[in-house]
Amino acid sequence: TFLAKGSASLDKLKDLCNEGKEHPSTLFQLYTQAVLDITYFEENQLVDEDFPEESALQKLKELISVLSEPEDLVRECGIKEPLNILGAELLECLYWRKGALLYMYCHTAKERSEWLRENIATFKKCLNDGVQYLMKMLSFRCPLQLDEDTSHQDKDTARLLSEGIFSDTHLLAMMYSGEMCYWGLKHCGEGKQESLESVGPVSNSDLGSRSQSLSLDFQETGRKMLTKYVAVCEGPL
Repeated sequence: TFLAKGSASLDKLKDLCNEGKEHPSTLFQLYTQAVLDITYFEENQLVDEDFPEESALQKLKELISVLSEPEDLVRECGIKEPLNILGAELLECLYWRKGALLYMYCHTAKERSEWLRENIATFKKCLNDGVQYLMKMLSFRCPLQLDEDTSHQDKDTARLLSEGIFSDTHLLAMMYSGEMCYWGLKHCGEGKQESLESVGPVSNSDLGSRSQSLSLDFQETGRKMLTKYVAVCEGPL
């Protein structure tokens, strides 16, 4: 189904390009939707196969690279802010998919004790990138300000929006981030800020990553994410 949807989007994109009348933003958005549909099919295959130890990392790199292409393409066209072309919803989808994919991979990889011992730097890099993708996903829309005139029955919804929680996916991203930070502390030590090069030979390009030059402080980042997550769950939810 997703391959068919992706193929249909690409066919429509081809027709619109040949006509030459459509606004560039529509073309970029169609392409992005096709990328999301086609990669979703491939991601499900990886999950169904339980992330094969011998090939999963290479496939992860390829998928993350493809999911980064729409944003890269916009920038290559001289547009500094992809948000203006792709919109918040599509960008959130792209970063959610990259972060959630790394979450699922790390969830599987952490149970492979021998692999983990031999590839701890790679594991830490996957956690670091995954959390940063999810944090980026959560940053595209600004929290909405509470209105004093909000009715009582709408206050819970307003509270969620004021916390930047616009969907259950936003809430899940916070939970995934906190859990990945916990894995980082448990398996990789403190996770204080340090150069990524110092944790091993895993370069930024190995996973098609757009990570910052510093690794995350897993303890502080995880604490912030989970504190907010728990507060929301105990409050408006």
